[in-house]
Amino acid sequence: MYGKNDLRAGLAPMAVKAAATPFKPASYARFYAETPAEAGELARTWLARGQNLIVAYSRVSAGAVLSRTGQIDEYAVVLPDAGLSVEITAGDQTETAHGPCVAFVPPGDSVVKALGEGNLYRLLTVRSADLAARCSNAGDYATPDPNVPEFQAWPDPVGGFRIRVYSGDVPAQQGRFGRLYRCSTIMVNLTSGRPGPRDPGDLSPHHHDDFEQYSIATAGDFIHHLRWPWTGNSAHWLDDQHEFCASPSVAVIPPPAIHTSQGVADGLNRLLDVFCPPRKDFSAREGWVLNAADYPAPEF
Repeated sequence: MYGKNDLRAGLAPMAVKAAATPFKPASYARFYAETPAEAGELARTWLARGQNLIVAYSRVSAGAVLSRTGQIDEYAVVLPDAGLSVEITAGDQTETAHGPCVAFVPPGDSVVKALGEGNLYRLLTVRSADLAARCSNAGDYATPDPNVPEFQAWPDPVGGFRIRVYSGDVPAQQGRFGRLYRCSTIMVNLTSGRPGPRDPGDLSPHHHDDFEQYSIATAGDFIHHLRWPWTGNSAHWLDDQHEFCASPSVAVIPPPAIHTSQGVADGLNRLLDVFCPPRKDFSAREGWVLNAADYPAPEF
């Protein structure tokens, strides 16, 4: 049940799917409490994954360079905060991105150069096998989740692959949910967050039949509440979870877990919600995906 003011309440209702296979537990990465996968003078990078997506969080200083060689598919660079800018180069194209923003980077060779100090997130599919193997929670996905279909990319962008940068300063609009951007592989909801603790009487528990949600805490503290349905096979039952995660962190929420995230810090609580591949239901809502003209959706 979505909260009383949640625009997602208008989406087509779904009954909780009773999976015939065992459910996958959620997976968490608390970057603030873990050793980085890479540590240099100008950048430290932490890696975590789900069934389909890798989250690469980097704390960068000016001059830090994050590169990909022979990148197999399109990926995202997210700057959640104002004040950090980066220079992105792919092929013969160079673009400067100023936070808050989402940038999509084409396959092949690319470089992201930090022009200041701050937090940077790269979102890549697990087809980037070199990164997937180094994720702190890689063991959680030694066995694939049988409830998540095999990843399939969406159509190529209009006019071909290139660096595309989208501002996160787009004002809110009545009837539109969040700030949604998609590419051929990923959908990002770049939110402004909520000041102060979330009203415990206005949460939004819901579930997804067959796709993961990556809830990335970029500011504040959260409790992720999860509950799995009971099926006729009690061997598949899982205990409820009420997991505390400060920021930066990521919670990988598997289908069909009923879930809601509750910000509990006194200051800003902000989640970056990510889906891989993009969500069909969000894409079907007129005007919700801000860059839909650049990235066609498949036939539903």
